[in-house]
Amino acid sequence: MSISALPSDEGGDDFDGIVAEINVTPLTDIFLVLLIIFMVTTTVMQDEGKNIDLPTAALSEETPQGVTVAVSLDGQIQINDRVVAEADLLPALEKALAAADQKIVVLRGDRRVLLGQAVNILDLAQQAGAKGIALATQPPGEDGG
Repeated sequence: MSISALPSDEGGDDFDGIVAEINVTPLTDIFLVLLIIFMVTTTVMQDEGKNIDLPTAALSEETPQGVTVAVSLDGQIQINDRVVAEADLLPALEKALAAADQKIVVLRGDRRVLLGQAVNILDLAQQAGAKGIALATQPPGEDGG
């Protein structure tokens, strides 16, 4: 009498042997959860520097092209979407203005940014060679609050 590890279709005793298979369903579930977490965190990281609550103005014109300086509520400064330390602001402005077609600095500051910080940035922009200064606003009704 021979014993086999798998049941055979031939007549005889049904033998419940050990079947060594990997169940991939839990592994697939884990990968899908990790994929969702990755997609959510990358979206949050992309939009992190773009959450600036601009002040409203009744007559909001089209924003001129030039060097854009964005100041977020936490004090982070970006020149043309590149984060810059406050100590390196003047050289970074000079470099950005040298590469720009129009020598205009557009300040995009959160409405709760202190006036002193905005004045300091605009002063440094003039020192760096800006020929014009603009303040970015948004039309009423688009402020979200």
